[in-house]
Amino acid sequence: MIAIPYLTALTTYFSYGLLFAFGQIRDFFRKFSDGWWSPNNLQGYAPICLGLEDFYIRRLYLRIQDCFGRPISSAPDAWFDVVERFSNDNNKTLKRTEKINRCLNLGSYNYLGFAAADEYCTPRVIESLKKYSSSTCSTRVDGGTTVLHNELEESVARFVGKPAAIVFGMGYVTNSAILPVLVGKGSLIISDSLNHNSIVNGARGSGATVRVFQHNTPSHLEEVLREQIAGGQPRTHRPWKKIVVIVEGIYSMEGELCKLPEIIAICKKYKAYTYLDEAHSIGAVGKTGRGVCELLGVDTADVDIMMGTFTKSFGSCGGYIAGSKELIQYLKYTCPAHLYATSISLPAAEQIISAIRVILGEDGSSRGAQKLARIRENSNFFRSELQKMGFEVLGDNDSPVMPIMLYNPAKIPAFSRECLKQNVAVVTVAFPATPLLLARARICISASHTREDLNKALEVFSRVGDLVGIKYFPAEPKKLHQEERMKLE
Repeated sequence: MIAIPYLTALTTYFSYGLLFAFGQIRDFFRKFSDGWWSPNNLQGYAPICLGLEDFYIRRLYLRIQDCFGRPISSAPDAWFDVVERFSNDNNKTLKRTEKINRCLNLGSYNYLGFAAADEYCTPRVIESLKKYSSSTCSTRVDGGTTVLHNELEESVARFVGKPAAIVFGMGYVTNSAILPVLVGKGSLIISDSLNHNSIVNGARGSGATVRVFQHNTPSHLEEVLREQIAGGQPRTHRPWKKIVVIVEGIYSMEGELCKLPEIIAICKKYKAYTYLDEAHSIGAVGKTGRGVCELLGVDTADVDIMMGTFTKSFGSCGGYIAGSKELIQYLKYTCPAHLYATSISLPAAEQIISAIRVILGEDGSSRGAQKLARIRENSNFFRSELQKMGFEVLGDNDSPVMPIMLYNPAKIPAFSRECLKQNVAVVTVAFPATPLLLARARICISASHTREDLNKALEVFSRVGDLVGIKYFPAEPKKLHQEERMKLE
């Protein structure tokens, strides 16, 4: 739970109330100026956008849309090129200029630095493009399965420690398409309250009963499980056909590690299946990059379904499901994303295979181990320094995701724009992606960041934090080095 300072919560509510009130007043005068009697241009059609959604987009989002969707013109490495934009109509539309700004990248999921050119991966990706083309132009069950797809699935299964795996061309679809295949009417899904939208949509589309437990709270998960097992299915009270508990390895908006050992113990006790989403943790944490199971000392045999994506640590696209051979075979026969969607691009598949080899040291070098050590050191150093400055930072040590709390809506564009002026690109997140009061800047650290890069970012954040007013805790006094103390003495 995030303890919001009372004054901060009060001013945040006041700011949103003010925006809402003035937006409604402006809409009233706009209607008045257009004329109440003016004909409806919908000609009998219902409006596509609901009133409040349309209001939020026009009066809140569009005013700060320059902070989102900024186009880049280079690889998303530690530094990248951001295209400058301007608006002549109060941010309703944005136009690009010819100016390019070189910015420090603190927003991409490039955890291990594979998104840029790599001495081992890139030549192999180029060769696969020449040999196989950019797409199979077919589904996996028709002409879309190649030797690379089979090799990729074998590599993924071996890497995560499962007997078999199946891969898909999109990470979001991996959750949203798999869950309706695994569970249905008469089944129960118990989901963490802060699970990703892909899990939420997949659970809703499954037809199963969905219950939510408090974020990362095993004790409440046990309460929900006991209550649901005792009550059974709605109306009939028959026993559930199956129960699946869904959690994430690292929560993408909080940067927290899942309390996986405790959750698995509860699932075993009540005979529930465990579904683990490792989109942000696979490849990024653990001694050899094998995710939260390795980091927390959990046997992968205790996790029934392991899901992950290739869009973060592997510098590619797509997702995977790993589990027993029977499970994977069943998914290959029944999952729409496997049966009807075009198979993953061949260069993307080769990128993943090559990245796994580097991580495991199979390329003949120690670069993989160095990358893993560097991202761990960078993440813990950056988090520690932000907290010393007085920022409210969410998440756990070793996590490369670290949200800085902003709260007030006016501080969202202020922080983003001021950082960009000083050539630091950040991602800000607000409602509806987060609760109304919990707007934040989500920082993503990479192994490709040098200590000089991180120190520059800290200097910029410190200045902008003072300017915007987001240092909610007193800064720790800086410790003097021994030489400085001797000079003072």
